[in-house]
Amino acid sequence: MDGDWDEIRRLAADFQRAQFASTMQRLSEQNCIEIVAKLTEAKQLDVVHTLDGKEYITPAQIAREIRDELYFHGGRINIVDLQQILNVDLMHIETKANDIAKMEKSIQLILGQLIDENYLDQMAEEVNDRLQEAGQITISELCKTYDLPVEFITEALSHRLGKIINGQLDCYDQGVIFTDAFVAQHKARIRGLFSAITRPIPVSTLITHYKFQERLLYSFLEELLTSGRLNGAVIGGRQDKAIYIPDIYSRTQNNWVDSFFKQNGYLEYDTLSRLGIPDPINYIKKRYKSTPLTYLKATCVGHVIVDQVEASVEEALRSDTWVDIQSLLPTSFSVEDASILLQQVMRTLNKLSNSMIFVDTFVVSEQFIRSCAALFEQIMQHKAEKEVQNNHAHVFTEEDLKQAAIIADSMISVKKDKRDERKKKSTEGTGSIRAGGGGNAREIRIRKSKKRGKKEEDSDEETPSIASSKNKQKEIRFMTQEEIEDVLKNRLEDCPEELITELAAHLIRPLSKSYQEVLHSVFLSTSTAGSGASRKKTVKELQEEVSNFYNNIRLFEKGAKLFTDDTQVQLAKHALKTICTDITNLIFNFLAGDLMMSVENYNTITPEIRLKMLSKFPDESRSSLTKLHNSLNGKSTEEFFVVLDGAAEICGIMLKKGDKKKERQVIFQHRQALIEQLKITEDPALVLHLTSVLLFQLSTHNMLHAPGRCVPQLITFLLTKIPEDQHKVLVKYQGLVVKQLVGQKKGGQGDEESGDSHRVEGEGENEVELGRKELQELTPFIKDLVLKPRKTSVTEE
Repeated sequence: MDGDWDEIRRLAADFQRAQFASTMQRLSEQNCIEIVAKLTEAKQLDVVHTLDGKEYITPAQIAREIRDELYFHGGRINIVDLQQILNVDLMHIETKANDIAKMEKSIQLILGQLIDENYLDQMAEEVNDRLQEAGQITISELCKTYDLPVEFITEALSHRLGKIINGQLDCYDQGVIFTDAFVAQHKARIRGLFSAITRPIPVSTLITHYKFQERLLYSFLEELLTSGRLNGAVIGGRQDKAIYIPDIYSRTQNNWVDSFFKQNGYLEYDTLSRLGIPDPINYIKKRYKSTPLTYLKATCVGHVIVDQVEASVEEALRSDTWVDIQSLLPTSFSVEDASILLQQVMRTLNKLSNSMIFVDTFVVSEQFIRSCAALFEQIMQHKAEKEVQNNHAHVFTEEDLKQAAIIADSMISVKKDKRDERKKKSTEGTGSIRAGGGGNAREIRIRKSKKRGKKEEDSDEETPSIASSKNKQKEIRFMTQEEIEDVLKNRLEDCPEELITELAAHLIRPLSKSYQEVLHSVFLSTSTAGSGASRKKTVKELQEEVSNFYNNIRLFEKGAKLFTDDTQVQLAKHALKTICTDITNLIFNFLAGDLMMSVENYNTITPEIRLKMLSKFPDESRSSLTKLHNSLNGKSTEEFFVVLDGAAEICGIMLKKGDKKKERQVIFQHRQALIEQLKITEDPALVLHLTSVLLFQLSTHNMLHAPGRCVPQLITFLLTKIPEDQHKVLVKYQGLVVKQLVGQKKGGQGDEESGDSHRVEGEGENEVELGRKELQELTPFIKDLVLKPRKTSVTEE
């Protein structure tokens, strides 16, 4: 044991000597840096470089210095400021700051700032001082002052209310803090002000004038009304439209409304609005929950007025007369409200089936309307008899009276283009000619030739007659509305003028329909006796007219055979659509007369009407007539001629073939008709068309029935038939006409697309004007090719 202590004393002496002995070897600064770097890399040493690289600092030292600086700066410091103070990289400071905030509940990291409880207590003391001075303070103001988030400040101050801060948060708005004294003062002011109010007043006006805190006001006002301290009500919620109505005013208002409704039986929304009731409909619904009311556009009606209207309507319908409910209602009722009330009453009574409503407020029984129509029966009979005597009556196709109306409507609704085509189409010995070339041509009419002794008629004179007959179909009505009104005024002296006007408008169609029935009945009664005597004359006229048509088609066919096959097909189709269609319509209309289905003018018959007639013809004749109808859609007239003989036999007529002498006379009359047309026309396209047809007839001695689209083929055919200089002038004129038609077409399209697109400027406008002048200058020379034929050449202008 003693030996051990000796050994220890010897070692201690050696250690003491080593300590006081001078160092023989020292480490350089660079060696120390490398050693520290190696230890740090081996994770045996945890140190951090300062930003200038001259010092090392441990993380624990960083944490101690951060706490020291936080305390030194009063409990709040920014991490960026710590970087400059500690001279350490920001990353290490942020890491340690987060660790400190997690480990210590009294320190928080907010928006890059470390804040401890001491700072928050100090802030709460400052807020309390400001609050006691101002009475209220908002969180938003504190956010601007302390540069901290709303949620953080609200939470921090909420924990210190009643401790450091003597105040309270608004229960409706967590962003405002009040003192108890401020709340008491506010409540006392609100209580006193609203106790003194005797009429409705907007709450927003009081807030603005007395500078109340809005949320506090509504909170205290609701509390005072619930407790009964204030007698009144707030209407409109917590909005700008909120109105405070004191109980004394409400009682007076309710008494007035109850008295008015009890005395008059209705309430006007405008009147309630003037009384200060902002929502009259909801007010009435709440006020009269158990009372049956009728709500109209501007008024609310009780059962007294409704019962009065119902009784008057029932009485009017029971006595077969009329009633105006506007006269039963107060003068303040509008026509619209009266009409709505009447509609509801009629639905309630279920009287819509045997009555009608006129001028919105008049209820008229069906029996009264029938009695008004009966006033015209005698006038209708006299007028029908007069119409039949003057041959102005028109018999509509019919199976019975309903079928008559249907077919008449179908004839009236024929398309306008078909109607124009029918008007311009030739009837007997005519050529339907199109002016100009191409699809822009238009159809013209020429004079028709009849047998010797018959009066020649210009087809242009027929066109108005066709139009007038169609207008007669449309306008076959009993009286105009003004005439019906005059009769009703004389017979119904007690009816108001507006009721008579609507009665006349309602009666005009039924009276016209009844008049057609009476007219048809009178026509049948007057025509039955003479129908047998006139039948023979009608057959003779039909045979003569059909034969003339037939011979004209044959003559036109001779001229068509001089052209190529394609052109012949076009000419044949044109003949089928015009002259052959006229023959078919003549035959159909003649046979329809036996079934009382004939029309006054056969030109108005369309393919649809022919099909309806076919369905009524006898079975033995229907087959031949159907073939005749279908042949009009073919490409050659031969099939038409074959089935025409069978249809003629059904009518009891024979097709008479003309002799050479009559054919020459027809050709001459046809040429003269074309010449007369050429003399009076100034349209370049029409001049070109007529001149081409006349030159063809002069050179071939054959008639031609050609559409406008065949004019180019016709001019090509004339190349070998007329002198070369005349043909050149004709071709030049054709080019000018085509250019004019194309320009018109483009101009029309431009007008549809844009208001300015038809305007031509510069050289284009000059070319159009030059072309127009050249056409005008050449037109007399073109006419002279036919009117003054000569062998000398025509000078081209």
